[in-house]
Amino acid sequence: MSTSKLDSKTVSRGPLNPDEARWTRLVKTTYTDPLGVQRTWESAERTTRPAGVELDGVGIVAILSKEGGSELLLQKQYRPPIDKVVIEVPAGLIDAGETPEQCAVRELLEETGYVGEAEQTSPVMFNDPGMCNTNLHMVHVKVDMSLPANQNPKPQLEENEFIECFTVPLSSLFDELERLEKEGYAIDARIGTLAEGIELAKKWKL
Repeated sequence: MSTSKLDSKTVSRGPLNPDEARWTRLVKTTYTDPLGVQRTWESAERTTRPAGVELDGVGIVAILSKEGGSELLLQKQYRPPIDKVVIEVPAGLIDAGETPEQCAVRELLEETGYVGEAEQTSPVMFNDPGMCNTNLHMVHVKVDMSLPANQNPKPQLEENEFIECFTVPLSSLFDELERLEKEGYAIDARIGTLAEGIELAKKWKL
């Protein structure tokens, strides 16, 4: 796998002192099951949600119409928890006072350089509810490729962000993800589920 500017590596790994935690906290929940038995559950919570907001962020489905057909905008980003470069859709955390749609348009511009317009927003989805309370909307963003701003998009990355953008044909997304996995990349569940949905739609002629 060639990672170029994405080259990163884990230096150490160990327990996190709660006093050092900046973005998450561990939680123990006590509950009763349907038989009345009291049980406990360990999980994690984000501490980055703005006050009064019940949403963490958004994932962005941006499809670019090109001469050869429709292509999905993806990105590669190193993720320390799994020590791998992950294939993902653009995404980001919501700011105070933002709607999910505004967040999606802002994050798309910052991470990819593309100017877009939100068209459709999914229900709230939970990434891994057995492990954490993180949630998001998937927002479909229209990217008008005829706009001058989208001819040579320039990401506005922060100092600690290292992201490479690329596109894959929507019609062969599943096969492309299989190829990328064989090259050593990890596949984010959001994009993997989207690819599975496309394959189901083909199979069942939906």
